[in-house]
Formats: sequence, C-alpha cells, structure tokens
Amino acid sequence: MTEIRLIRATLLAAAFSLPIMAALPLPAAAGQIEQACATSDRGGKNTRVCTCIQRIADQLLTAKDQRLAASFFKDPHKAQEVRQSDRSNDERFWVVYKQFGALAEQSCR
Repeated sequence: MTEIRLIRATLLAAAFSLPIMAALPLPAAAGQIEQACATSDRGGKNTRVCTCIQRIADQLLTAKDQRLAASFFKDPHKAQEVRQSDRSNDERFWVVYKQFGALAEQSCR
C-alpha cells in the first residue's frame, strides 16, 4: 500500500510540474544568422553583436528568410542578386530584409 501512495505522489508531483516546466525558457540554440555571423570573416568574433542580430531576425524574419539572409554572409553577391531580382518573393523579402538590417544596425551597435 505504501508503494502505491509513493507512486501516486510521484505522478501527482510530475503532473503539476509539467506546466511549470513547459513555461520555462529553454537554453537558446544559436540561430542560422547568429551562426553565419559568428563564423564570418567580417567581424564575426563579437558574439554579443551576432546574438543581438539573431534576436532581431527572430522578430522580423521567417525561418526561410533567415536561411536566405544567413547565406549572404558566405556569398555577399547573392544579396545583390536578390535585391535586383524581379521575382515577387525576392521583392517582398528585400523589403523585410531592409527593415531587419536597419533595426539590427540601430539595436546591435
């Protein structure tokens, strides 16, 4: 009988702790832009700046947009190609990307 009480108490404690655990923030894994920034040869050694840029990206860019933006760190010419593209998706991306860049520049100095 004591074992059953112990099992019930353990299950009850676990059931009450799940919502609390779910609300706690998980350790953040570096995002795509943060990783690209940190490994770039353009001042990527400043982890504070790279983390800040990723935080702004998480607010403004979709995961797909972040993948594209991260690719600019390795291939800056790709940014120029997207900027000059006539494709509607590229034009939409560029509008949001400019907002991202301006906010990141202002916030992450």
